[in-house]
Amino acid sequence: NAAEDDNSSEQESLALEYEFQRIKAEVHQQVIGRMDLNSLGGLDESELRIEVHRACEQILNERSDLLNKEDRERIFREVIDETFGLGPLEPLLADDSISEIMINGPDTIYIEKNGRLQRSKVTFASEPHLLKIIQKVVGAVGRRVDETSPMVDARLSDGSRFNAIIPPLALDGSLVS
Repeated sequence: NAAEDDNSSEQESLALEYEFQRIKAEVHQQVIGRMDLNSLGGLDESELRIEVHRACEQILNERSDLLNKEDRERIFREVIDETFGLGPLEPLLADDSISEIMINGPDTIYIEKNGRLQRSKVTFASEPHLLKIIQKVVGAVGRRVDETSPMVDARLSDGSRFNAIIPPLALDGSLVS
């Protein structure tokens, strides 16, 4: 039956994405663990990005995971986005045709693109990963969000609005727009 095949294919695709996210999280942790932060203090961001890429490449060369060239490049790009930016949101933020990003938990992200609402294929590795990115955003603008203050509205440096609601107020995962 075609519907069962589509569902099976979607589940397989989701399983592969979760495995990719798991590998990426491990590589990111190893990159951070290997880098000598004292020696990196004097480098500018472009030099730091090169060092992160180099460390990432060394780690992937040591691993036995069977990743094709495309997956390796994606890991390089996403580890750099995670280190210097807002992780999985970076490609969405870079797309000028996207006017809004709405996050309903780590697995459900909608975008408004050219005036049309659509589900994005972008996901976070987990709820803690999403919370880490939320904390990164609000910390950069001098705000905080936690269990005692689970809702935050902020204006980012580029003028855009940022709203987040986290557990316990958000029952099914953090919400962001």
